[in-house]
Amino acid sequence: MESPRSGLTVLKTNQNHSQSNPTTAATNRGSYWITTFGCQMNKADSERMAGILEKMGYQEAQAELKADLVLYNTCTIRDNAEQKVYSYLGRQAQRKQLSPHLKLIVAGCVAQQEGEALLRRVPEIDLVMGPQHANRLETLLNQVDNGQQVLATEELHIIEDLTTARRDSKTCAWVNVIYGCNERCTYCVVPSVRGKEQSRTPEAIRLEIENLSKNGFKEITLLGQNIDAYGRDLKAITSQASKQFNFRDLLYYIHDTKGIERIRFATSHPRYFTNELIDACAELPKVCEHFHIPFQSGDNEILRMMSRGYTIEKYKQIIDRIKQLIPDSSISADVIVAFPGETDKQFKNTLSIIEDIEFDQVNTAAYSPRPNTPAAKWSNQISEAIKVERLKELNKLVERVAKKKNARYKDKIEEVLIEGINPKNENQFMGRTRTNRLTFFSTDTIGNKNYKPGDLINIKIKEIRAFSLTGEAYE
Repeated sequence: MESPRSGLTVLKTNQNHSQSNPTTAATNRGSYWITTFGCQMNKADSERMAGILEKMGYQEAQAELKADLVLYNTCTIRDNAEQKVYSYLGRQAQRKQLSPHLKLIVAGCVAQQEGEALLRRVPEIDLVMGPQHANRLETLLNQVDNGQQVLATEELHIIEDLTTARRDSKTCAWVNVIYGCNERCTYCVVPSVRGKEQSRTPEAIRLEIENLSKNGFKEITLLGQNIDAYGRDLKAITSQASKQFNFRDLLYYIHDTKGIERIRFATSHPRYFTNELIDACAELPKVCEHFHIPFQSGDNEILRMMSRGYTIEKYKQIIDRIKQLIPDSSISADVIVAFPGETDKQFKNTLSIIEDIEFDQVNTAAYSPRPNTPAAKWSNQISEAIKVERLKELNKLVERVAKKKNARYKDKIEEVLIEGINPKNENQFMGRTRTNRLTFFSTDTIGNKNYKPGDLINIKIKEIRAFSLTGEAYE
């Protein structure tokens, strides 16, 4: 097909999906800058792509506007996130007119969604690549270096992660266990941009975790768009041919990895969150007492219109069992307000469940129509004014409930894994409790102890806020 840029070809990448054309020597290719929008999956993808760039000989830039290669790893879950990407691209497109050597890459969900339209809108872009192509960045960049303008958005089987990620943390690491999503929630664009579910093999996942442990990492977060679906696309690998290896089995399989102190996972789907999984979390000491389970709406009719596949009663049963078996656990969730057709009463039902369950944290959003989703075409859209009003009321409630829940930590001793220095106060360490409460404490030592990232330390909580805690080291 014709490229928006004269004299070049927009290349639909071929079906030879090898990892890369290996660079024989990592010569200095200049500097790179990655900006990541959106979810934890995108953050994990960005770390892998940064690792590929450094293997190729790129060095991390000190500033975005000075980088020789700029990569935007994009999110399309909300319209405002998508529009922010275009704002960033406009700035870089102007810069490229003065600096033709600049390589401009758009990766992630906006790239997958918009495809060739991105090249028409911003012809200065060198490479548009969907999430499934993250591990192929070196191959695609080599094609750019050969003078091609590359479009890589076709669906493919994601090759095993052979890359060495450049981790943002030295203590906590993301580990992808399943890519894509087979659900068809009427509001969600993820399945169309991240593709069908593809589980990594248990052996590959454990090997990555073992390597992380050897490099000093203490905590891992297992990632999946719908992590409870893990394994259902794998062939039976147990001695019982009829039994599928599922996410519960994976937790047991990786749990004894030496050196790993904490295991987290996200994101769960209430339709697949089983009693057996809760039992496993209660039995396995390294699995942290924090569960992120989106409920999206507190009203059954809205859940039906969303095609979520569960009722609010079913959701409450899950939470009740967690609280019964793991009383000190924390619960967080995602919720959408002003979904098409949502009445005042249905909105109040959502507020009620937040008060009833007393979530530790809730990620909130007003409904945003997304391309190629059924709900975007419905005629009963809610006005922007009502969206703003409902979101404001929801956020006030979420903050109040979160602060109430955090009060249980006052004067308690909590184990905190030090992640680093508080970026807003160089005299404080920051870390998290097992229940995922962000916690700050002084960098001053006690006795002969010199604390550092990766240390597990007991903290006596002194100050409570809605979304964080402050304390002091306790001996």
